[in-house]
Amino acid sequence: MSIITISRGSFTKGQEVSEKVAQRLGYECLSRDVILEASKEFNVPEIKLVRAIHDAPSILDRFGYRKEKYIAYIEAAILRHLRKDNTVYCGLAGHFFVRNVKHALKVRIIADLEERVRNEMKREGISYEEALRIIKKDDEERRKWSLHLYGIDTHDPSLYDLVIHVSKMTVDDAVEVICHTVGLETFRTTPESQKQIDDLAIAAEAKAAIINIKPDVHVTCDDGLVKVKTKSPLSKEETIINEIRQAAMKIEGVRDVKVDVKLTDPVD
Repeated sequence: MSIITISRGSFTKGQEVSEKVAQRLGYECLSRDVILEASKEFNVPEIKLVRAIHDAPSILDRFGYRKEKYIAYIEAAILRHLRKDNTVYCGLAGHFFVRNVKHALKVRIIADLEERVRNEMKREGISYEEALRIIKKDDEERRKWSLHLYGIDTHDPSLYDLVIHVSKMTVDDAVEVICHTVGLETFRTTPESQKQIDDLAIAAEAKAAIINIKPDVHVTCDDGLVKVKTKSPLSKEETIINEIRQAAMKIEGVRDVKVDVKLTDPVD
């Protein structure tokens, strides 16, 4: 029993590989459908959530926390599925959310740029130059996105347990490699690793519940104890603490909430 996250650029056959891996292992396969689930649950248009995990951050987003809110909703939806185990998630961001979970196999699928360009040309009926521009823009936006939110470069191979070059092997070969690797003892779920992802999922659910109250929050969980760090002027401290506690205590699995507020009032 394990989790597999598959990160890929456009036209790298990542979705096909993911579906075949899930079918072979009998796992649930998640992709864009989890975005639709988050859209319905948090009443946010699907297109806004899609753009939140694909577009580079704008200047407005950096000051308005809008993108961070949408990412919090997506993270909660993804982790809710991943904590059940036996799941393949194909898409941006999944490997960020479980990067310290021991039974999560993190895969990156790459392909030759020329092959990707040819596929884009064929699908869209556009010139070589236009296809190249689109793919490079998409890759750079994803890179900027991860650097802005997590300080991580998606192209860094150390983020992944496996990097598979599909221009050098067939889709079935890639499936074989992934299925063999996830069957190793290293990636089997243990009570300790299950606790890791349970804590992450509860923290994500809690953050999604309170982020409209206070968007600049850092939320963690340890065995049902949710810890929230934020900032506030003294005049609003008590109100914010109460609102955060009430919202977080409604989440299943939360047994208590501790709110640590750093006061922002100027010192006389």
